Parts: sequence; C-alpha cells; structure tokens
Amino acid sequence: MARQARALATRQAVLLAAAEVFDERGYAAATMAEILDRAGVTKGALYFHFHSKEDLALAVIEGQGAWLATWRPTSDSPVQTLIDLGYAFARALQEDPLLRGSIRLTIEHGSFTHPQIEAYQGWSDVARGLLERARDAGDLHPGLDPAAAAGVITGAVTGIQLSSQVLTDRRDLLQRMTDMWTLILPGLVQPHALARLTVAERTQQAQPA
Repeated sequence: MARQARALATRQAVLLAAAEVFDERGYAAATMAEILDRAGVTKGALYFHFHSKEDLALAVIEGQGAWLATWRPTSDSPVQTLIDLGYAFARALQEDPLLRGSIRLTIEHGSFTHPQIEAYQGWSDVARGLLERARDAGDLHPGLDPAAAAGVITGAVTGIQLSSQVLTDRRDLLQRMTDMWTLILPGLVQPHALARLTVAERTQQAQPA
C-alpha cells in the first residue's frame, strides 16, 4: 500500500508539474526536461508513468473530465446548474493549475498526432443535456434547439476565458461570466424561468433554485 501511495503521489506530482509548464509555455515549447525539473522526480519515475510528452499531455487533458465528474450541482434547476457550472469552471481556472494546463492543451489540440476533441465534446454534451431538461420543463423559449444553444454557450465560455487570460490573467473572468449570462439568458429562457435564476457565483452550500 505504501508503494502504491508513493507511485500515485509521483504521478500526481508529474501531472501537476506538466500542467504548469504546458500552461506557461504551450505544448510545442514545453520540454520533458523542464517538466522533470519542475516535478522533482527521477527520469525513470516520470517515464514509468508516461512514455512521451504527448502521452503526458493527454493525461493532463483528461483532468478536465475528472474535474467535471467531481463537481456537484447545488440546484434542481437545469439552467441554474449550467450557470453554476460556468462560475465553478471560471473559479477553477483561477485557482487550479491542472485545469489551466488542460484547457491550454485542449485549445492547442492541433499540436497532437491525433487532434483531441473529446474534451470539447464532453462540455457540449453536459450543456446540451441540461438544456434538454430545461426544454422538457418548459423553461426554454419554444423552438430553441438545445444542441445549438449548447454550442453557442460552450463557444462563448471558451472565448471569454481566453480574452480574460490575455487581458487580465483571468482576474476578471468571474465578471465576464456574469456579463455573458446576463446577455445570453433572456434569449434562452422564458420570463417565468428567468426570474428564478441567480446570475452570480454561488457556493456549494447554496440553496437549490
């Protein structure tokens, strides 16, 4: 058990170091030597877990799915859940280096031997599922296509986090998230549903909407 715990700790140290380097330098400029130095582990330990830089990068990208799987909604409303998820994602981008590295690698998907689209698709699928529930509950405007709306929302989130990163190192990302939802929601949900929504960051202890 102790050996297994050490191996897991080593793997996590390498993943974190890689995420930091990928976030700072991008996939092409990052080197295994730099990641190795940042992680503070032996070369053998690194290559025991990851056989190449691309193998390591793909493992960092998978961190998005792991983060999403651990996030828990605080509302019974599917639209409020989608809003809350956007704020939680924005906060995590400010605080979680593994997620930041993962997002940069996802944006640079063309750098890989096989372009990575699963992370994008995963976010879109979650948004579409929530919007389909909102449609079935009568919250969306009639005739609105949940799949099309999910594509617009995930694209908007991608755009605002990139702009925020370039302009303020993501310090204004939460405000940009508020601006995005303020603009999008009236065209997405009917007035009776809009009145019940909270367009602000809510904690995990918030009461269901």
